[in-house]
Amino acid sequence: MGKATEAPRLRLLVVSDAIYPWHKGGKEVRYNELLPRTLAHNIDVELATMRWWTTQPADIVTSSGRVHYRAICNNYPLYKGHRRSIRQAVLFAGSTMKLLRTRCDVIEADHMPYLQLIPLRLVASLKRTPLVVTWHEYWGVTYWREYMGPLGLIGAAIEWLSARLPHHIVAVNHETQERLHRSGLRDTKVSLVSNAINLSRIADVIASDAAPDILFVGRLLVHKRADLALRALASLIADDPSLRLGIVGVGPEEADLRHLAMQLGIRDHVVFYGEIETQDTIWSLMKGARVVLCPSEREGFGMVVAEALASGTAVVVSDAPDNASQELVTDGVDGSIVVTGDADGFAKATRHWLDNPRHDTNLYEHPVLRRPEFNWDTAAASYAATIQSIVNA
Repeated sequence: MGKATEAPRLRLLVVSDAIYPWHKGGKEVRYNELLPRTLAHNIDVELATMRWWTTQPADIVTSSGRVHYRAICNNYPLYKGHRRSIRQAVLFAGSTMKLLRTRCDVIEADHMPYLQLIPLRLVASLKRTPLVVTWHEYWGVTYWREYMGPLGLIGAAIEWLSARLPHHIVAVNHETQERLHRSGLRDTKVSLVSNAINLSRIADVIASDAAPDILFVGRLLVHKRADLALRALASLIADDPSLRLGIVGVGPEEADLRHLAMQLGIRDHVVFYGEIETQDTIWSLMKGARVVLCPSEREGFGMVVAEALASGTAVVVSDAPDNASQELVTDGVDGSIVVTGDADGFAKATRHWLDNPRHDTNLYEHPVLRRPEFNWDTAAASYAATIQSIVNA
């Protein structure tokens, strides 16, 4: 019998306007963890993005191969004021037409900021390749109207249409998967490949002795509600003037938050860390803190919440209907779930965990973190199998 012929490696073209390490949101961390592991599953990966680098792209090299970064347009600001820039979305969307000449077996994109999915569907159709889109959160009409007022109906229509452009959708959590189904998509069109955490790396990190008592980590955007962390601190220091709050992250809300800290008379109790370069440093602060506050009103998964839980530190989150991170928290056991926007509620919950700190000795026994789908190797295997099944369908 002749020697078995090894199957040719699939060529996966990933399209995302923002990537790690230049941008450190949940989708960027997901790609940074997932794509290098995908190489081990007989898939080659090229990542098309804006030109974040000034010299050469920092390709990710592993024992299984290389994830190559490719710039298809200049680096345009992602935000204008407090909202995503429409100009950036249009310019990035237009640049995706350059991918017509790129050899690939499948195109994958994340859903934000939506407009790029229209030309990407055209590119995929002309190349006769499937278009797969990773969906982090599905808003629906109600949230769009809260976000943009009457114009939110246009946003909701764009979201609805965008969800019908891909050949297949990968949701990052059960809630997003269910919302996509409720929007009218058939079950077979949406697969689940959960976000995960690097539990073994987090376990090896040493807690920082210089960490603040209370920590907030995230992009400084309106819906992240870092203002509630400041207001909670203002209430707490009346009884304990030694308390400090650390805010890790950058974004369009930073100036307003600094001004609010001055107004509340707590500026000397707040450390604005800005952007921290390494994940290990952030995890070290999480482990050293006594409480991590995550008051966000909208999370597709809640990477910060999962990492804080893995760090053994109590987490206080919002009960907002669009906040999927609350599903990770067991109220009163490893954190608290507080009414959305309730600064007094956040202060009370924070006080509880300051007085009763949670620092687990065996993180691997956490009922959420021990789920197999929350492991990046497992997620990568599931992701690769999904890609391969779509190509072979």
